[in-house]
Amino acid sequence: MATLIQGVLPVLHTPLCEDETIDGDAFAREIDWCFERGADGVCGAMVSEVLRLTYEERLNLTQFMVELTAGRGTVIASVGAESTRQAVAFARQAEDTGCAAVMAIPPVTTALPDGALWDYFTTLAKQCSLPLVVQDASSYVGRAISIEFYKRLLDEFGPEKILFKPEASPIGPNLSALRDATGGQARIFDGSGGILLVDAYRRGISGTMPGVDLLDGIMALWKALQAGDDAAVYRIYFPICAIVALQLQAGLDGFLAIEKYLLVKRGIFGSDRRCEPNAWSLDEETRVEVDRLYELLMESLDE
Repeated sequence: MATLIQGVLPVLHTPLCEDETIDGDAFAREIDWCFERGADGVCGAMVSEVLRLTYEERLNLTQFMVELTAGRGTVIASVGAESTRQAVAFARQAEDTGCAAVMAIPPVTTALPDGALWDYFTTLAKQCSLPLVVQDASSYVGRAISIEFYKRLLDEFGPEKILFKPEASPIGPNLSALRDATGGQARIFDGSGGILLVDAYRRGISGTMPGVDLLDGIMALWKALQAGDDAAVYRIYFPICAIVALQLQAGLDGFLAIEKYLLVKRGIFGSDRRCEPNAWSLDEETRVEVDRLYELLMESLDE
C-alpha cells in the first residue's frame, strides 16, 4: 500500500454552508477538480479545518473522501487528536472506510515529553494496519518533533509503515537532516503550501501535500521539476511563492481565508465560509494583491 503514497496529494478544504455544515456538492466538485488536474490522491489535514469540526463531521469527512474519490487515487485521513483514544478511533474508521493511509499530528493542547509522544504514535501504529504519516505541523500548531524521534519511529516500524511530513523550521535543512539520519530510507512529504517545494524536491522528497487552491500550478511545477526544466520551474514557482507568502502572514487562518477565497473565485466553492471563530479575514488590499498574483500564475501556465 505504501508504494502508492507518492506524488502530489492535495489537502482538501472543507466547503461549508452558511450554517457551517459541510457542503457535499462543493466537496464533490473539489475532489473531481483535483483528479481532473492529475492529482495522485487527496488528504485531510489542518486546512481541512479538522480541529474545528465536530467528531461526527470528521468521521463524515473521511467517509466522503473515500466515496467521492471512488478509487481514482490515494486517500489519506487526518487522525491526530488530543487523546490517543480519539486518534485510534479516527484511525480505525479510516481503515474501515478504505483509506490508504492515516496522518497524525501530536496533541496540540499540551507539550508532551518524548515518552508520552512515543506512546501516542506507537499506539496508533500498532492499532491501525495502515501506513502512518507522522506530521509535524508546528509551523502553525503544536511543537516541533526532533529528528532523533523520527529516526526511532522508523527504526521501530520501518519505511513502509512510517512516513513523514515535517514542517518545523528550518524546513529544508530539517528534510536533509532526516534524510541523512535515516540513510535515505525516510519517505518525506513537503507541507509548505508550495513556497519551499523546489528546495524540498531537490532534497529528495517523495511527494507534496499542498492546498487545492493552486493545484494546477503545483502540478505544473512538479512536472517541470521532474523534467529538469528550470526555466518552467521558476516561471511557475515565483507567483506561487508570492501567494503563499501572503497566506503565511496570518498562520492557519491566513491559509484558510486566502485559499477559500481562491476556491470561490475558481468556481469550485460557492462560499468562503470558515468555522468560527477565526483570527483573520481577508482584507481588501491583500485580496487585490492575491488577484494580481493569481493572474500572473495563470499566465505562467499558459506559456
